[in-house]
Amino acid sequence: MADPQGVVLSERERQCLRWGEEGKSSWAIGVILKVSENTVNFHVKNAMRKLETTSRTQCVVKARRLRLIE
Repeated sequence: MADPQGVVLSERERQCLRWGEEGKSSWAIGVILKVSENTVNFHVKNAMRKLETTSRTQCVVKARRLRLIE
């Protein structure tokens, strides 16, 4: 399991997870952040890797529990 003290999410990773928590798709997040859908997926996948999760939902929940997003 990821060590909560050692996990650091970038600002863009946190933004993507926050919008994902609101139910936004990668496409919609890309429009909001003015980046491509592929860029959003890149940041979400990096966050998933850092938090050792296998889905976007699991990643958002774990980030919230570890207080990495607010």
